[in-house]
Amino acid sequence: MNRPSVEFHANLAADEAALGEPQRVAGAMRAFTREIGALSALRLESCVHCGMCADACHFYIATEDPQYTPVLKVEPFKQAFKREAAAFAPFFRWFALKPQVTADELERWQHLLFDSCNMCGRCSLICPMGIDVAELIEQARRGLFEAGLAPKELYEKAAHQRRTGQPEDSSEPYRDRLLAIGRQFNVEMPIDKPQAEVMLTVPRTDIEHYPAAVAALARVMAHLKADCTFRSDGLIAENYGYYAGGRAWQREISLRLIEQARACKAKVLIVPECGHAYTALRWEAAELIGKPLPLKVRHITEYLAEALADGRLKLRSADLGVTAFHDPCQLVRKGGVTSAPRRLLHAMGIEPRETTRHVGFNVCCGGGGGVLDIERAAPLRYRVVEEKFHEIDATGARTFLTSCSDCRRTFDDGKQHFNWQQTPRSLLELVAEHLQGG
Repeated sequence: MNRPSVEFHANLAADEAALGEPQRVAGAMRAFTREIGALSALRLESCVHCGMCADACHFYIATEDPQYTPVLKVEPFKQAFKREAAAFAPFFRWFALKPQVTADELERWQHLLFDSCNMCGRCSLICPMGIDVAELIEQARRGLFEAGLAPKELYEKAAHQRRTGQPEDSSEPYRDRLLAIGRQFNVEMPIDKPQAEVMLTVPRTDIEHYPAAVAALARVMAHLKADCTFRSDGLIAENYGYYAGGRAWQREISLRLIEQARACKAKVLIVPECGHAYTALRWEAAELIGKPLPLKVRHITEYLAEALADGRLKLRSADLGVTAFHDPCQLVRKGGVTSAPRRLLHAMGIEPRETTRHVGFNVCCGGGGGVLDIERAAPLRYRVVEEKFHEIDATGARTFLTSCSDCRRTFDDGKQHFNWQQTPRSLLELVAEHLQGG
């Protein structure tokens, strides 16, 4: 049987959004059912409702509200499975053992699936039954997307990025802004070279809020004499299709970057300080495209740690006093990128003061997975980031570093809200400031 085309899936959400409530519910149920395979069914049937995932979720920890228990966030998905796809689905329908999902429920679950989940994977890590709860939540997000129920902020950015390559309109194209950053910081921005070993990407967050981090990337790569280039049509690392739950759109956004890398014959694609971009490109792009990627995908800290190991990168000591480091959830729990940033810190003479929960069990900033972009989610996000602030303050750190720009932006937003005394800093910028001989 032929699979539906990318265009079919890409337009389905917009079509569903124009329909009434019964059609919208039906669309969500169809989408949920499409997502249910043998592995999803095994996961849904394996849950023993032990509640351990609740204690792993920073939204539950911050609020103690049972609605934020991770496995309960996928209840519409589970109801669709029980009624439509499970072995005893007819009995569940005939005897109303699992009631029909309603439009009101879907609206409420939009809050639970998008506003109160960063897809960080901490619940999956702790589950005694080995259930990847975060993956189930990601699948449930896809159902809401196809029913036209993705949050407006994420849907619009995803649609814009799919069409243009950047998530939203700006006063000047990001290519021009990249070159302006190069002039501002007196660093060359290699762009649109016909051939290069390495293709570089940047976060939208850095282009708009942290231009020094963009300059730091270019400066470090120049110091390493890396044969690299940015690409005008494949510049932005974030994937708003992934955030919104638009699987086909996620594919197209990833494919744009892969095709640009292929065009310049790059062997490595560098993901900058952005955790969710790393997950979307390194772990999900090949599955969506349907074949192995023609290059390696590396987070910038991985790439620099490799350069450190082979002697190409040497760093001077940094006198920062007591320093804390925040592990971005997508890097440590989904990518295993734990030692690379610490090797860079050690090379600068820094022994990070770890928070109580760190590395794989690190508590998230609360803004990842698109939550930072959802305006109504701000009060809940502040409760989560306040918990993180308490952990950082408990280390006695004078300096606070991270290797994810969305984490940094979330912390800065929280800093302003709570008048927090720390200023989050970029690990990449710190490396650029301490290049030996630079």
